[in-house]
Amino acid sequence: MSPKSTTLHHVTKQSYSLRAEKATHPLTSYLLRLMALKSSNLCVSADVSTARELLSLADNLGPSIVVLKTHYDLISNWDYNPHTGTAARLARIARRHGFLIFEDRKFGDIGNTVQLQYTEGTAKIVEWAHITNVNMVPGKAAVDALAEAGRKWRERKRYEVKTDISVGTPRPESVDSDAEEDEDEEEDGFETPVQQDEVGFGRLTADTQRQRERDGRKASIVSITTVSQHFEPANSPRSAEDFGDEVLRGIEEAPLERGLLILAQMSSKGNFMNQEYTDACVESARENNDFVMGFISQETLNREEDDQFVSMTPGCQLPPAEDENAEVKGDGKGQQYNTPQKIIGEMGNDIIIVGRGIIKAADPVKEAERYRKKGWEAYEARIA
Repeated sequence: MSPKSTTLHHVTKQSYSLRAEKATHPLTSYLLRLMALKSSNLCVSADVSTARELLSLADNLGPSIVVLKTHYDLISNWDYNPHTGTAARLARIARRHGFLIFEDRKFGDIGNTVQLQYTEGTAKIVEWAHITNVNMVPGKAAVDALAEAGRKWRERKRYEVKTDISVGTPRPESVDSDAEEDEDEEEDGFETPVQQDEVGFGRLTADTQRQRERDGRKASIVSITTVSQHFEPANSPRSAEDFGDEVLRGIEEAPLERGLLILAQMSSKGNFMNQEYTDACVESARENNDFVMGFISQETLNREEDDQFVSMTPGCQLPPAEDENAEVKGDGKGQQYNTPQKIIGEMGNDIIIVGRGIIKAADPVKEAERYRKKGWEAYEARIA
């Protein structure tokens, strides 16, 4: 699909750092900061079939990328354990190397169904994927429903409940009578906390027991327990493990907000995403700009003055390193390829998505670096 105009939106002439300062979506701002920090606008599409391949690619290519695109349903042995499973291990790698996880789910159903697919089921995508995407063929309701689900999930995660349990024994004077005991309990009077057997019960200290025996009182084995709850802000995702300093130097961990990309244009030959459909995608994005980060598209879709959307573009391929003037051809299965220079420099997109060009290379790490450098060069030339 060709762009509406050869004149790029003013946002495309701004640096990623400047755009990060102006972005209203927290995850968009974070992503742009990552891109500036790592001098990268590369997303790798990890279309592999085993968890071992996925985690190995993430770890090896992590230093070169800012986004890792996954298809969890391609993984034959995906471990769904929320603390030790595949997603949890992937999250640790993402934190260490500094990239976001984009689950390429392409939701495309009625609103209630996509909400459940996003938040429930075995995968619980919302819990581990920073970004996901939607095919808007069913209409705007799918985007609205996902935005609602993302907001509700974020609100539930906003606070963590902390519980403090204090266990102690009544003061000696509080056991003279049942009435006095009740009064002192209301006043919350305690001696030094005792050794705790289980919540709600404790053993009397030896000194306290002897004092009560001298006073002619029967020692009580029941202690007073106070349980209080308070809420603390949760500014970022929490896990069962302490990652310590396993976060990329120079930036904090990703914000807790989730983001959505709308599939507005495709790189496959003969696709049915016409201009009317693309325009509807942009309109829906503006209506939900607190959740929608941008688009999967072939060109920048920022049109209005205040638009700040990011565009990620698949179908990127470089000619062989030994012949950089060679023509870039399709894959024979409908996929049409473009170079980073065209995707970033001419079409004004922000992130190149590369799959087989990297993961099928003889040296994926070296090839990822080649794509990162070419993509970054195209961006620097564009803003210059």
